Amino acid sequence: MKRQRAERDGRAGEGRAALWLQMKGWRVLDRRRKTPLGEIDLVCKRGNVVAFIEVKWRKSAIELDYAIDEYRLSRVAAAVEAVAHEYATDGEDVRVDVILLAPNSFPRHIVNAWQP
Repeated sequence: MKRQRAERDGRAGEGRAALWLQMKGWRVLDRRRKTPLGEIDLVCKRGNVVAFIEVKWRKSAIELDYAIDEYRLSRVAAAVEAVAHEYATDGEDVRVDVILLAPNSFPRHIVNAWQP
């Protein structure tokens, strides 16, 4: 039951993040992109940038400080390497971003969160 709720909350967070990004001028290219190396929550494009976005939803803003770490980011980065060529077809810049969400707080967008 807890796991189902966490999954539901996570999907709702991804939807909120996608809407927030669209209001900022991003176009959502894909959601929940599965790869053999992991899943990418959102793939978005604005201008000459394709961003692969990890979304983290937590029950409180304080929990967001611990929602993402190097291990999680490295898994997302590995998944991105496997599929980036499918989205960045015209020489666009590719980056890994993170969006952190919690009730009653503004989204926190960490731009270019992964730099190998």
